[in-house]
Formats: sequence, structure tokens, C-alpha cells
Amino acid sequence: MIPVRDEKAISLMREANRRLGIMLDELTDLIVPGVSTAYLNDKAEEIIEKLGGKPNFKNYEGYPASICASVNDEVVHGIPSPKRILKDGDIISIDAGIVLDGYHSDAARTVGVGDISPECELLIKNTRAAFFAAMDAATSGGRLYDISGAVASYIEGTGKGYGIVRELTGHGIGTDMHEKPMIPNYRKRLRGPRLRAGNTLAVEPMITMGRPDIEILDDGWTIVTGDGSWAAHYENTILITDGYPEILSLGDKEIEMGR
Repeated sequence: MIPVRDEKAISLMREANRRLGIMLDELTDLIVPGVSTAYLNDKAEEIIEKLGGKPNFKNYEGYPASICASVNDEVVHGIPSPKRILKDGDIISIDAGIVLDGYHSDAARTVGVGDISPECELLIKNTRAAFFAAMDAATSGGRLYDISGAVASYIEGTGKGYGIVRELTGHGIGTDMHEKPMIPNYRKRLRGPRLRAGNTLAVEPMITMGRPDIEILDDGWTIVTGDGSWAAHYENTILITDGYPEILSLGDKEIEMGR
């Protein structure tokens, strides 16, 4: 059974995620050719401190930074480095979280650096749209893997031959950043447990331009596509309600973009 949060927990998670949305809005404005991923990590830490939170990625299971900064064929968990300088035409996925009074937030955005190709623009757009397509299935009384199936249906429906990463999933979130259940982005044979108002979940499509296979680099963290194709990642923490889910980690920029 997926935990149901009480009103106090929900209030704290709303606030942690509200601050995360602000941070991601501010940070993505700094993504331009010539900046390093280490610079983005430093700025993220500054913004999180200014907002009164703490980065929940830093030292999580030994992870050495406050954000994941995954460039081009890196799917997730890219470690920020002063040697990784963003170039015109790159794409970068920023994954981050804030912990506030013991409750966690988690969200990710993929952003183009300077002028990017139409294919990259479409990959980013479709990955984001797959998340919002899944929200129609994320309601109390529905089933967990209906969310998974909705992501798959949208991505397959684009006809672009994208790969859906299978080894990496969304997850429950609350007093721990990663809680049960796992939320795949592909169809499952069963529909999974029933959703109830008060469930809090992190839903995160991870989509590649090629095959879905992934590999882990020698640093033990960075996960890349097996065929070198570029990837996009879009994530938000959501609250299941009796109607449309409440998406907790949307900043103003994301709200203005709509679905």
C-alpha cells in the first residue's frame, strides 16, 4: 500500500517543492554556452541556501554534488565538473531536490544550450509532454501502472522511434527521497496498487533518441545511453487528489508553459 500523507506532511512537501520550483527556474536561466556544470552546481547551492532549504542530493548514498547535471547522451546522475563546459547545441538535464523539515522534493528539467537542433527541441518537448499525459491517469481510484502506461502510450504515439529507459523509474517520495513504489515509464502486465488521495509520487520520464539501453561510467554514477544517442529527463513531485493531481514542483516558468 502506498503511504497516504497527512495534512502536515502535505503542507511541508508543498513548501519544499515550491522552493525547488523556484530554484530550477532561476538555475535554468543560467544555462548558456560557456558555463561549467560545476558553476551550475555552485549556483544551485547558493539558491537553495537563500531559500532556506538543504540540497537532498548532496552525499546521498555518496553522491558528491547538490544537483545532477547530465549532458547530451548522459541520462541521469551526471556529476558536475569544472571541466564540463557547455557548448552551443548541447542539451542538459538538471535533476535536484530540497529537503525541508524532514520532507523531500524532487524534480528534473532538460534544457537546450544556446541554439539546439529541431530534433533535440522535439525530444525535450515530447519528454515533458509524456509527463503531463501521465497526469490524466494519476487520480485517486486509478492504478499506479496506469501512469506508466500513459507515458509509454504518449512516447510510442509520437512515431519518432524514441527509447524508453526501463532500468530507471520514478518513485514514491516523502520522509525519504526514494520510497516505494517504483513507477516505470513502460507498460506493466498488471495495473499495480490503487492510488489514493494523499499519495506523493515522483514521476519522471527518461527518453532517448535511440535505443533504451544504458551503461554506467567508471565514476560509478553517470548513466549514459548505450548507443550514444541523446536523452531527455522531465520530473515533478505530485500529490494524488480526488481529481487532477497537484503538481507540487512547478515553478512559474513551467506553469506559464502549460501542458
